[in-house]
Amino acid sequence: MIKVNVLSEDKSWSKKLKKKEIFFNSICKFFPKKFQFTEKKVYFTLLLSNNKNIKKLNKKFRNKNKHTDILSFPFHQKSKKLKEIYLGDIIISFNYMNKSKNLSTYDFKEKVAKIFIHGFLHLLDFNHIKKKDYIKMFNQEKKIFKSVQKFIN
Repeated sequence: MIKVNVLSEDKSWSKKLKKKEIFFNSICKFFPKKFQFTEKKVYFTLLLSNNKNIKKLNKKFRNKNKHTDILSFPFHQKSKKLKEIYLGDIIISFNYMNKSKNLSTYDFKEKVAKIFIHGFLHLLDFNHIKKKDYIKMFNQEKKIFKSVQKFIN
């Protein structure tokens, strides 16, 4: 079972997502079985942020002095036998998600769900550095989003 600990440091998120913790935890419930971790307690932290703060984190941890849509910081544990696993942290910028300021609530939620899935896959060590890895990650994103889309509608 997956649990998302949701923190928000930008009030703008509340204008578009009323029940943030429920929204993100519900998305995880619609993940394909392969990603539900039914035998373990899996959790991670999601920080809902903005361009200013994500730029600081990007500079500090990735040495890139610019804002971005999402950052993922996997936490690598050695033992697979643990019943409880902390996957890491995801940070999403509101400014990127709300780039087209006249997005409908549905379009906003869809955009956020897609980037959330992308960040989640990074926590599982998916990446898109090489083309073959990009294709593998992109296909998983599409598969997960297809199952999550039912919840967003």
